[in-house]
Amino acid sequence: MTVFKNIAGITWEQPIAPLLKWRFLRRLHKRTWFPGPEALPAVRANDGTALQERSTHLTWIGHATFAMRLGDCLVVTDPIWGHCVDIRRSRPPGVAIDDLGRVDVVTVSHNHFDHCHLPTLCALAKRYDPLFVVPTGVGRLLRRAGVHRVHELGWWDSVEHGALRVTLVPAQHWSQRTPFDMNKTLWGGFVYEGPQGVAYHSGDTAYEPAVFDAIADRCPTIDWAMLPIGAYEPEWFLNTQHMGPEDAGRAFRILGARRFVAMHHGTFRLTDEPMDEPLQRCRAWFEAAGALEELWAMDIGETRPLGR
Repeated sequence: MTVFKNIAGITWEQPIAPLLKWRFLRRLHKRTWFPGPEALPAVRANDGTALQERSTHLTWIGHATFAMRLGDCLVVTDPIWGHCVDIRRSRPPGVAIDDLGRVDVVTVSHNHFDHCHLPTLCALAKRYDPLFVVPTGVGRLLRRAGVHRVHELGWWDSVEHGALRVTLVPAQHWSQRTPFDMNKTLWGGFVYEGPQGVAYHSGDTAYEPAVFDAIADRCPTIDWAMLPIGAYEPEWFLNTQHMGPEDAGRAFRILGARRFVAMHHGTFRLTDEPMDEPLQRCRAWFEAAGALEELWAMDIGETRPLGR
């Protein structure tokens, strides 16, 4: 079976022991790591009515999950409506799964549990029967769970659904769901092209300039870049797989995108930084650059028009 590698830098291949050690220490010292109250993202009431508008728009459901209308399709990214294994949500989903109205395309960036949540994927398949677009190898996991309308892509491969074109692009990450399948399925981000503009969802990724240079060189100018700003501490463990707010800002500059949409924060306590720190640091980075208007720090459940 193929073992996949990143296009540059390190591909995480450590055994499971460091992960277990970190999780144990995290639980043991949780109180000292989080000494005070944290300001979690606001939640806006959203009954799904705004998602039925035919104009282009974006709604943050939470974590890396968005509902986006582009190319007359409603796209849902890395959907997770429940809890992540043993990690409970700190904020509810921004829109109930039954209130989405119609889902045309679902993209899954890689097989980690907080991005490839099988109960949610099965619920979406049963309720809406969308096209699931996934990296190479992830389709087998979905089909075993009973999701059969699946299209697999390698890096730079595309699929069209009506007026929407979806392309899988590289990310600096890795894959694993069991002790026996490390890096045996591909990972990546997605570029979505429609008549109204171009969006990018990075999935999980570390900061690797070669990755973002390649995307900027091969893809149209990105109007809206959904980039992760959380899950970066401790850096000794995570800097080859996730990036912090400042590196996300640098990636945004390399991409040459017009708007930065913050994600991967404020929903699950996955790592050691306070949950409100990523957005504080992200805002500070854009403010220091004199570009605060380029940052979209959305509330959970907020629907925002995708206007150029």
